[in-house]
Amino acid sequence: MLTGMHIAIIGGDARQLEIIRKLTELDAKLSLIGFDQLSDGFIGAKKQTFEDVEFQTVDAIILPSSGANQTGEVETIFSNETIHLKPDIVKETPEHCIIYTGISTDYLTQCAKDANRKLVKLFERDDVAIYNSIPTVEGTIMMAIQHTDITIHKANVMVLGLGRVGMSAARTFSALGARVKVGANQSDQLARITEMGLEPFHTKNLEEAVGDVDICINTVPELILTAKVIAKMPTNALILDLASKPGGTDFRYAEKRGVKALLAPGLPGIVAPKTAGKILANVLSQLLSEEYEKREEDS
Repeated sequence: MLTGMHIAIIGGDARQLEIIRKLTELDAKLSLIGFDQLSDGFIGAKKQTFEDVEFQTVDAIILPSSGANQTGEVETIFSNETIHLKPDIVKETPEHCIIYTGISTDYLTQCAKDANRKLVKLFERDDVAIYNSIPTVEGTIMMAIQHTDITIHKANVMVLGLGRVGMSAARTFSALGARVKVGANQSDQLARITEMGLEPFHTKNLEEAVGDVDICINTVPELILTAKVIAKMPTNALILDLASKPGGTDFRYAEKRGVKALLAPGLPGIVAPKTAGKILANVLSQLLSEEYEKREEDS
């Protein structure tokens, strides 16, 4: 239980509803900022503005998956007001206050550093990333079906990167009957691709590998699908870029050449917000409970 713990949840999308639901079940005191249009009522959760919240008593701040942008703006779908997390607000919190976010920006990292507050980036955790790969891949399948006129079965599918998402994508598309080849640049990853029964290739040979691709799924968060690479692709190929913004694709050149390229970060929150929210809620409740127990032991 989190009885007596004061948590400020600032902005977000439908995923935050699962977090709110889970934390109210654990008896936490919640201040909801950027939720004035939220119709659901949660016992123990109060809709407030920054001015209403006594940040001197806040034990944790939970931000959306996107965190705060470079000007401090926090995205929310539950308010028409612009929500800004200002450095002075973070400095008002107690020294033990922890900031939880999906990803961080230079602005948010600097805010936490200046206030000497711990910043936890949930999407860097292996457990969150692996769980999130499930709705990510389901969303990728959905987009592949929507934006092609062929079946996935027997399609030539290329996956770039064998991280948490890349591995799940390669395995799933192969299970659907696609001919899957996977690009990586480390010998152990190339060995793993072979062990999975898929076709491996080194990303340095990417230009040669894309000649027959129908669907290219990129998970590498740097420019890998350059103009030179896209020039070697069939014009009817589909690029689904799952990397975080700005992606790993030269979208300008892809459009010029007539290759459909879609940037699709954040798929879990789009295709399965309830599941994605439960993933975050479970991890957050575990982390907050650990902090609560630690504080109880120290007091």
